[in-house]
Amino acid sequence: MSQGLYDRLRTTMSTRRLVGIVSVGIVAAAIAVRNRNGGSIQPFCRVITSDPEWPGQDEWDSLNKTVEGRLIATVPLAAPCHYSFVDDEGKNASVYDQDVCDNLRSNWFSATNHLPSASSPMSYLFTNDSCNPFLGPDSPCTLGYYVSYTVNATTTQHVQAALRFVQRHNIRLVIRNTGHDYLGKSTGAHALAIWTHHFKSIDLIEQYQHQSSDYRGPALKVGAGVEGGEIYQFAHDHGLMAVAGNCPNVGITGGYVQGGGVSILSSKFGLAADQVLSFQVMTVSGDIVTADPTHNEDLFWALRGGGGGTFGIVLSMTVKAFPDTFFSTASLMLLNDGNNTDTIYSALGTFLQSLPSLVDAGAWVVWVAAPFGFMISPAMVSGLHPAELDALLKPTLDRMDQLQLQYQYSSLEFPGFLSAYQSLGTTWNVSDYNAGGRLIPRELVEDDAGTETLVGAIRYITSQALMSGVAFNVSHAVTSPDEVAANPYFRKSIFSAVVGAPINYTNWATNEATQDTMTRNLLPALNSITPNGGVYLNEADFQAPNFERTFYGDHYKRLLGIKQKYDPDSIFYARTAVGSGSWEQRLDGRLCTV
Repeated sequence: MSQGLYDRLRTTMSTRRLVGIVSVGIVAAAIAVRNRNGGSIQPFCRVITSDPEWPGQDEWDSLNKTVEGRLIATVPLAAPCHYSFVDDEGKNASVYDQDVCDNLRSNWFSATNHLPSASSPMSYLFTNDSCNPFLGPDSPCTLGYYVSYTVNATTTQHVQAALRFVQRHNIRLVIRNTGHDYLGKSTGAHALAIWTHHFKSIDLIEQYQHQSSDYRGPALKVGAGVEGGEIYQFAHDHGLMAVAGNCPNVGITGGYVQGGGVSILSSKFGLAADQVLSFQVMTVSGDIVTADPTHNEDLFWALRGGGGGTFGIVLSMTVKAFPDTFFSTASLMLLNDGNNTDTIYSALGTFLQSLPSLVDAGAWVVWVAAPFGFMISPAMVSGLHPAELDALLKPTLDRMDQLQLQYQYSSLEFPGFLSAYQSLGTTWNVSDYNAGGRLIPRELVEDDAGTETLVGAIRYITSQALMSGVAFNVSHAVTSPDEVAANPYFRKSIFSAVVGAPINYTNWATNEATQDTMTRNLLPALNSITPNGGVYLNEADFQAPNFERTFYGDHYKRLLGIKQKYDPDSIFYARTAVGSGSWEQRLDGRLCTV
């Protein structure tokens, strides 16, 4: 946002009287003890915009001065589509512009449309439908569940100032980079956000050495705002490749790595969390510490897969890099013509049983089953030529030929990772889908009975929704499933299943019903055949019951202890994160203990 727009919004907000400052000590006592009245536990709540304790405009101005003019008052991305935008004081701060709105609508489903925004959660469900670009201009536009303010941090001092401010005023804190998130962690009503998107440094370490690490090789030190596409390009320019996400706009140091991080290179090198050599972290005290095998070892463990936004603010990390090599890709399309449904699912069973040989050879395999049919988009592997990849997929192709199915198949070779990656084309955007997921254990595809059960569950789901599977083998990447905090169920999994249903932008009730169907009907078809199973927490159902167990597995108890050590006052909160079960967000967006 320009300084002019900030000043414009400032004039719409009257100065509030500061009634009191809640000290960190009082916050800690309130959370730990909670006042008792008549035998009932009284919840402790964060301050919201309608409270007299909410900071006055002079205090926001002071913060803006401290962060060198980088405080942004939120105007929802879709505000230009509405005649009025009602700010958090109930005043109209209209920015209506039909031309801007038309452009927004035509590009809404592109992640690049949301990335310049300091407040767009990208996943529309977490706006509470408060400013919808696809409704008429007379429809209301309010902050809803958007953050109230954001500090566009470019220095550690900016981050420290924001962190101290929320603690001084008992305000909810949100940590965000790109906004890519299916679980609502990148937004929060009545919150101040720290936007790390512009920490863009990438440095090459040609030969990494650390006294407590066996790794000797190239490494990359990356800032908190670096996206997958940026690290891919930097690595390529130095003859290397790195483990990051399949979408080029996903930031890598935040929720991606801290949630485990499934990658195109996972079958070759492991999860993204397995690649981290050290973190630079700002703790809740504002101190900047190193977390590695010999410093803050427990924090180092937790940040490698224990979930983002809850232990500290990662400012940078150092990760392994690997020599580039040639790649092959393969793609397949098989359409459902209304008469071949049974044979499609028969071929799917053969494909599922071929996944172990594919991932054991180092392949990453993305496939989709849906009412339209079945597709592999793509299989991608390093160090194998197309003929070798074709051979791994031959059982599936032979089965399709046997069943007289009509399909399109192709395979190609590329000289390096980046050219292969860039050939993949478009990827999903989180603004498109209600989503939920489940990790599928390898044992289910190792015999006919298990495969038949799995195909039955997939067929039930994909008669109603889209399902994507991302296949990998990360069992070999660590000496023990407990070496890093990522859900240990990853190490026995053959693929991560993600179920998606399109967002309906003109009927909010339909979206709520669709997500409930996901939770109560579709995902249980997978849950029932994977008892005591797990999920990839970055692609999970935010409504999932017993998330502590399914998201984190046996690691949750240890993670909770680390959370309580490094953040005893629960300043760092994120939906479904470690420790979040002690809090609830009420309908007005207020965050309170339970």
